[in-house]
Amino acid sequence: MKNKSSNEFDYTELSKDDKTRLKSKITISIYNYIKRRQMVKYTLASAATIAILFAFGVFDTNKKVSSTIVDFAKTVKSQTPDHNVKLILSNNKKVEITEDNSTIAYSNSGQNVTIGTSKSVSQETLNYNSLVYNTLLVPYGKRSEIVLSDGSKVWLNSGSKLIFPAAFTSEKREVYLEGEAIFEIAYYINHPFIVKLENQDIEVLGTVFNVSNYIDDEAIFTVLKSGSIQLSYINSSISNPIGNIKITPNMLAIYNKKDNAIKTSTVDIEKYFSWRDGIFIFKNDSLRSIMKRIARYYNVEIEINDQYLANQTFSGYLDVKENIENVMKTIKETETSQFEYHMEANNKLIIN
Repeated sequence: MKNKSSNEFDYTELSKDDKTRLKSKITISIYNYIKRRQMVKYTLASAATIAILFAFGVFDTNKKVSSTIVDFAKTVKSQTPDHNVKLILSNNKKVEITEDNSTIAYSNSGQNVTIGTSKSVSQETLNYNSLVYNTLLVPYGKRSEIVLSDGSKVWLNSGSKLIFPAAFTSEKREVYLEGEAIFEIAYYINHPFIVKLENQDIEVLGTVFNVSNYIDDEAIFTVLKSGSIQLSYINSSISNPIGNIKITPNMLAIYNKKDNAIKTSTVDIEKYFSWRDGIFIFKNDSLRSIMKRIARYYNVEIEINDQYLANQTFSGYLDVKENIENVMKTIKETETSQFEYHMEANNKLIIN
């Protein structure tokens, strides 16, 4: 073998096995080098990311992450109170409203709440940097009117629940509804008002509309009186997509909860808003659907023992400011089909 410097190596003199082992060592060395470089790169990137997250307070253990209104709604019982309207403030403070037709009005800050003309209560509007949500529960047989901190007005029908922030402090003004309500939204540019339902969101800027979303109904009804609203459907599936739709004044959107389908049509909107003034308007509505609304309004149970009679249609006006006895007389006198009814001791009305 010829003399070579210490930095040289004659690979031609290696055996085949030596060459294989040398090649394996070189491959492993290169792999480990690359892996170490990657680990250093990922470690530096992770450290930078964590530093940014701390800078924005994501890992600030002293800062409580505020829950969404939908999360909060899941913690509130669906049942409505038996007798009086109930307002639940911060720290779970409950206020019973015994007077009929008392308007609940919030100050701009949400800290002061006026009930009727003589009663007022106060509350904190932040809890560990999180929004404070209030809840208004309206039992069957009652109605309520509320003015929110942004000046928007809401009329709640019987058996309804509204959850809302004591004060609107974020870009979006969000409330959550179960039951039926008429909304008259105060206009604030760049601050959309969103009514969240179990299966639907309604986004508006400034408008008047009615939405009915009772748990025991098969559909959600949304009627627009003025302005413009966009409906977003939460459970829209890939096989039956709905997405977002906009409706214009005098339009009704009906979302079928079971079929995940929607229908829109132009309607006479007066019948969907008249209950606010104590008037029910019916046009070719079945006696079954009429009695369902009356049962909610007067907080009674109504049973129709004749299916043919239950499907008979009715058109006309009912003054529900009167007692239920007068309302039933009006229906009986107007309806072409003959029927009898009586009220049992357990607040149950039977129609034969």
